[in-house]
Amino acid sequence: MKGVATLDDVLAIETQAQRADLPSSTFEMICRGAAINPSAPALTFFATADDYANSDCWTYGELVREITRTANLLSRLGVHRDMVVAYVLPNLPETHFVIWGGEAVGIVCAINPLLEGEAIGELLNASGARVLVTLAPFPGTDLWQKVQAVLHKIPALRDLVLVDLADRISSQKRPAVRTLQSAECAKLQGANGIQNAVPLRIRIHDFGDAIAGESGAILSDSRRPSLDDLSSFFCTGGTTGLPKIAMRRHGNEVANAWNAGQFLGESIGPGKTMFCGLPLFHVNAVTVTGLLAFSRGAHVVVGTPQGYRGEGVVKRFWEIVEHYRINFFSGVPTLFGALLDSPVDERDISSLEYGLCGAAPMPVELLRTFQQRTGVRILEGYGLTEGTCVSSVNPPLGERRVGSIGLRLPGQAMKAVLVDETGRYVRDCVVDEVGQLVISGPNVFAGYARPEHNRGIWLELGDGARWLNTGDLGRCDADGYFWLTGRKKELIIRGGHNIDPAAIEEALHRHPAVQIAAAVGRPDIHAGELPVAYVQLKTGVSASEAELAEFLRDEISERASLPKGIRVVDVMPLTGVGKIFKPALKRKETADALQFALAEAGVEATVAISEDLSRGLAVHAEVPNAELEGLASSVLGRFPFTFSITVATTSQGNGNRPTATETPRVST
Repeated sequence: MKGVATLDDVLAIETQAQRADLPSSTFEMICRGAAINPSAPALTFFATADDYANSDCWTYGELVREITRTANLLSRLGVHRDMVVAYVLPNLPETHFVIWGGEAVGIVCAINPLLEGEAIGELLNASGARVLVTLAPFPGTDLWQKVQAVLHKIPALRDLVLVDLADRISSQKRPAVRTLQSAECAKLQGANGIQNAVPLRIRIHDFGDAIAGESGAILSDSRRPSLDDLSSFFCTGGTTGLPKIAMRRHGNEVANAWNAGQFLGESIGPGKTMFCGLPLFHVNAVTVTGLLAFSRGAHVVVGTPQGYRGEGVVKRFWEIVEHYRINFFSGVPTLFGALLDSPVDERDISSLEYGLCGAAPMPVELLRTFQQRTGVRILEGYGLTEGTCVSSVNPPLGERRVGSIGLRLPGQAMKAVLVDETGRYVRDCVVDEVGQLVISGPNVFAGYARPEHNRGIWLELGDGARWLNTGDLGRCDADGYFWLTGRKKELIIRGGHNIDPAAIEEALHRHPAVQIAAAVGRPDIHAGELPVAYVQLKTGVSASEAELAEFLRDEISERASLPKGIRVVDVMPLTGVGKIFKPALKRKETADALQFALAEAGVEATVAISEDLSRGLAVHAEVPNAELEGLASSVLGRFPFTFSITVATTSQGNGNRPTATETPRVST
């Protein structure tokens, strides 16, 4: 199949799929891709953007060997089908070896290395990790320090496998780096080294040394995984508390990679090169620039341990494309915006067929500008961790409708439905009618690890299928193209009027000075919420908040959607994947709004916002004396948040140092 142009092509692929002989696991899927040409390049890695031409490369035969060695190491450590191997790693070749080797014998759990130590520890405990693979101490990195500090809190952990970044340094620089590394380790752990800093129950292994002694010819575990076996745990980007752990099966990953491969066709296969810049704790990097590419014999270039965040990667991106003859890359809207600041100039990027944009809706104006300036086609798509990765994409061979998330992938169902106020299914939406987007098919995950997180995520449509409510609002047009109309939980509700943040963000992106923009709701006693917008400006240009507000008056026709405030910030808060982290903006606005409301009532209080695992945002206010406690409680009780109040007092024994007594209050 050359790829998809229309919905008819999707239907034709589904007819052929009834006869498809799918691999029984991700390991078998990669082995099949390697068999196309074992001597072809499979994986290339360069450590820094400035030294992008100096890279390490593994052929497909070598890739399968390293994955097999890793799997056999984990088997020797006692890992079997139901055990969890967690990895907290940046983008490295070893990360791929661990992902696919871990899935071959057990379950891998991806953890964001940018998290703080306490959060990493809680996720390790929640996953029940038996083995942890992470970085050894290395100058300029803090991952070891974060992980080491919480090892004593993870009782199930028995083996710690350390990846040495020095192994990825060029041979000329390696001796000097080893010296610096030894000094760093001595500074952190003292004369007795790492062993002295790890609980006695945990065995320590050097990854490179350990796999060197393993066979790369065949898996030592005679029990091969099946499509129904769990393969991976991925942490979804929750907005309250710790992320939920999504459990996926081999069948989910195999189906999604196979369906995406059929959809994208010949654009991903032997002789094609893909760039991986998204982090390998995220499903897009693992599936699209990982399993999908390997299953079809394509070449994956992993650029720096930090991916797109690596120093100079965006600045030199077009040089990298030219050097490796990149055909395809995947990114998020903020990346495409940043790339506009790096002119193509005379670089030959004719190899580049298209870029895939996902993770968040792409502003229409940004898409148009990017394609106009670079000549690179953007395929906007849609997916979620719970659907393995990809659910819809604009067709590579057909019409790419600006603002649409494209056609559904073959092999999975996707539609918009209406639900009642209790969340129960009412009926399917008609053409162009907005409803809840739901998906069904072999790519849909097994569920969340904690049973309480599964409440309300499944819908019964009366057809016997298992439908996942994505939580997104959308519609489907007459030609099968889907359009996102908003995230239900991100809608700004102003006096009962629903405002889509995208309407404000799209308008701001049309301003020539705006790099990225995000709109959130600001709590308001009278209206419930008022829209406010955050803006990061392009490098070297300026625009005042008043100028931007004036611009929006001509761009937004609906007065209710005009932001009540515009905040120009130096740097927008981003997730590890590069998505705008709206929860941080929401917390900032919530704290400011509540403090302002208290001040209006005559209460000078300090307000802090935290996140409650079960109730969402929680408010804590500190007032100067007990007489104001009742008034503060009255003001905070008018907002839909759990809150507590601390009365600051002066302790006799502490001079003027304040102490606090807390009186919990819960809003009704």
